[in-house]
Amino acid sequence: MLVDSHCHLDFPDLSDRLPEVLGRARAAGVGRMITISTRISQAARYRALAEAHEEVLFTVGTHPHNAGEEPDVPAAEIVALAAHPRCVAIGEAGLDFHYDRAPRDVQERVFRTHIAAARESGLPLVIHARDADGAMDAILRDEHRRGRFDAVLHCFSSGEALARTGIELGFYISLSGILTFRSSEALRRIAAEIVPRDRLLVETDAPYLAPVPHRGRPNEPAYVVETARVLADLLGLGLDEVARLTTDNVGRLFAKSRPFLQDAARSAAA
Repeated sequence: MLVDSHCHLDFPDLSDRLPEVLGRARAAGVGRMITISTRISQAARYRALAEAHEEVLFTVGTHPHNAGEEPDVPAAEIVALAAHPRCVAIGEAGLDFHYDRAPRDVQERVFRTHIAAARESGLPLVIHARDADGAMDAILRDEHRRGRFDAVLHCFSSGEALARTGIELGFYISLSGILTFRSSEALRRIAAEIVPRDRLLVETDAPYLAPVPHRGRPNEPAYVVETARVLADLLGLGLDEVARLTTDNVGRLFAKSRPFLQDAARSAAA
């Protein structure tokens, strides 16, 4: 069984055809998927998706693009929303200096609030980092000195230095369809040579970043198989071994997901 550890099932490219998307995921061996929050104001939408579909878990948080819309949500409110049994993480939150859709100081403030919520709740933080390696490294080190928290650097496309920082701090690294792109030699080296196997996850970030051979189409959870296949080749493992490895890692990082992963495994074996 594979787990798509990061997708956006509420986005129109997926929500408009959700039964077919979920059916293809099941057929591909994707037993669970985590739909990721981009706005706290839409928490009810993510919760409803998870409650309606046994395959779906969810998170609560504000994407850095939307930090300007939700600049002052207190950590306590995030923690309260995350108490739902199918909510397995805080985020995604972080820094995106590529598009700068929110002021950088606001992105940083909102990100630090999410870190506080992760500490308080005991849930892991889903981190978005794009073109912000230096600032991200500094914040993560500073916040880690203030108190430990668990996290995943999702859709990793940053440099080796940030990967090493994440590993040093005990974080996980999640690989998306970018791993399959011809131009991603540096990322494949990081995945194969730097990230410990027990810190690797796979994801789609659907509906974005469809992997080879699906480029040019909307991405969807079933396509996480293609990323897992490339990762298997890099590690010299079989696809089934990578599926077990990354699913075990999901259960270790997202502790609240464990009973749902066990249910999926029992259903698959039946």
